[in-house]
Amino acid sequence: MSNFDHLALDGHSLKLFLAVLEEGSVTAAAARLGLTQSAVSHSLRKLREIARDPLFVKSGRGIIATGHARALAEPARRLLDQMQAFAAGAEFDPAVADLDLTIAANDFQRDLLLPTLLRQLQAAVRNVRLRAIPSQLPSAEMLRESRCDLLISPVPPTGTDVLQKRLLSDHYVCYFDAAMREAPRSAEDYLQARHITVVYSDNERLQFDKRLEAAGHHRAVTVSVPNFSGVPAFLRGTTMLASMPSLLRDGLMRDFAQAPIPLPEMARQGIGDLPMYMAWHRRVQDDPAHVWLRAQVERAAVSALNR
Repeated sequence: MSNFDHLALDGHSLKLFLAVLEEGSVTAAAARLGLTQSAVSHSLRKLREIARDPLFVKSGRGIIATGHARALAEPARRLLDQMQAFAAGAEFDPAVADLDLTIAANDFQRDLLLPTLLRQLQAAVRNVRLRAIPSQLPSAEMLRESRCDLLISPVPPTGTDVLQKRLLSDHYVCYFDAAMREAPRSAEDYLQARHITVVYSDNERLQFDKRLEAAGHHRAVTVSVPNFSGVPAFLRGTTMLASMPSLLRDGLMRDFAQAPIPLPEMARQGIGDLPMYMAWHRRVQDDPAHVWLRAQVERAAVSALNR
């Protein structure tokens, strides 16, 4: 027998082989599969060359499987099952899943969403490990190079291979220590106060600060910290102001009073708008585990808005 390329093996041939084995007849197998007898015989010849075995031999008026053919029956069934699973796509069952996730988010997004997300995952998944890393100014390379599974940011990276979805929309408000001062009553009062703001460790400024400056407004920034969590210690006991997302009111900034930022063009120009997106790479768009994860993140976002 010749050296026949094993890669020529296909699911139709395996199905035919099992039909002949189970029927004990080429004619009966052909009728069962809706094929001609000559088509079945042709496929059997190919299988014999691949298997280097006759597979079926004449016995009286019928045929009988060789020992090697009988031994190949179970592997053939497993291969067909695997082909069917491959064609059906992957499945995800959180109850038996073992998830190891890395999510990139700066401290506001991290603290707002990820504790709730983790509780949801722990309630549904057999085993989960979550690593939160800072996104700083997010880049598409973080997703392309698999440095994170998901990225949460008000400024998601762009690229033809990067997908995104808006999770929620927040806005900036003015926080202050009510024991030390009143809320700013006018634009002049707000702009002339001393301020605390965030400048990330890569020297990236908040979008709010960039928009404010672009609108021609200049503040006296007394303190810059690398994340929102650094603000309360500096704000407490002072007359300074901190312009931060309103959704921090029940967490990080719960000890402080808040008021609208008294700039007439805030809403008109969208200076204080703060959307939040999740972004992911196209390669995981249809991955069942990732689809499920994204739905859980959306649930966490809804919970954050309804607190």
